[in-house]
Amino acid sequence: MEVTRTISLILASMSFVIVIGGATYEHLAVVPVWSSAVPASLTMFQGEYTLAAARFWIPIHPVTLVLLIAALILNWRAERRKFILVTLAGYAAVLAITTVWFVPELMAITQSAYSPTIDPNLTERGATWETYSLIRLAFLIILAINLLFGLSKPAEMSAN
Repeated sequence: MEVTRTISLILASMSFVIVIGGATYEHLAVVPVWSSAVPASLTMFQGEYTLAAARFWIPIHPVTLVLLIAALILNWRAERRKFILVTLAGYAAVLAITTVWFVPELMAITQSAYSPTIDPNLTERGATWETYSLIRLAFLIILAINLLFGLSKPAEMSAN
């Protein structure tokens, strides 16, 4: 059973780190392009050949949540529990904030009508979104480090 507990935590950790990898990729390769000359630079989100980032983001979050919950259940009486619980709670908070503000704001910006003229208001909104998103990413990295520390703790069940 200890192997099952460890494998569940490894899979949850891998999935969580994949989320961070996707966010890092977007911040290095995608965000600089769409935020470079808003709204003209938003064409990557519009038209027939639009970037379909949702194909990654929509399935990865539920998978990660399920894996974290499974790891938490399987490691409930192990010392690892607190590391998994902190990560799960932090991730749930990030997803709630993402749902309430990040996604709606990104959709509002990226669905703006095309114009070859740079819109200072949209550019500022994009910069604000990017700054907060980098803070969100840093928080996720801290949560991942916490989760990975959990792997260094024993998988055996404690007496309590």
